[in-house]
Amino acid sequence: MADHINLKLLIWRQQGPEDKGRFEEHEVKDVSIEMSFLEMLDVLNEQLVLSEKIALEFDNDCREGICGQCGMVINGTAHGPVRGATLCQLHMRHFRDGDTIILEPWRARAFPVVRDLVVDRGALDRIQMAGGYVSIKTGSPPDANSLPIPKENADLAMDAAACIGCGACVASCPNASATLFTGARISHFALLPQGGPERVRRVDKMMAQMDAEGFGACSNIGECEAVCPKEISILNIVRMRREYVRAMF
Repeated sequence: MADHINLKLLIWRQQGPEDKGRFEEHEVKDVSIEMSFLEMLDVLNEQLVLSEKIALEFDNDCREGICGQCGMVINGTAHGPVRGATLCQLHMRHFRDGDTIILEPWRARAFPVVRDLVVDRGALDRIQMAGGYVSIKTGSPPDANSLPIPKENADLAMDAAACIGCGACVASCPNASATLFTGARISHFALLPQGGPERVRRVDKMMAQMDAEGFGACSNIGECEAVCPKEISILNIVRMRREYVRAMF
């Protein structure tokens, strides 16, 4: 494999939420295969600035796969072709010389486009704020062994808590559903005794907020699990529904 490749990029450019938007074609040459995808976009922006053109807007922050800020649809797949990885963890060695790469923002009614590939994911924050926390004052932290928790429950809770709220599950779902995100947040607390006292209020408020934000319903297609960079299981959706039925009664 060559150390450097040439690429053609078809990038979605949009001035703002009210702009119609369109695809714009760019070429990036001599891209090192050791670059991350975001570093490649940095090179593109340098070219645009030197040509006195408007730089491309895209979300990013830590670039270590932790913050969940980066995100776009690459050739029809959220976060790109590598499973279990965020966009910033995608490297150019996964592409070939002469490839055409199509870049689009997360497409969902609940994620309005701010500019270009940047979308407003505040809807996920509002779901979290609706009940994804423990509000009861418990004083100082107890000793680690004072509250026995089965290892299986602890492991499942940690797996659910790994969700970084990037929104790839929403972007990949044909219904633009946020049930994997919400299910992971609810499961995290439902599996631990600390979340028990508020479990009814939590699931009721978080699911009500999810519906109010305009997300679609889950139809068990499984695309959300397939593109999740933290490989969150759709079993968390099952657990969320079980918690909701329990809250109803």
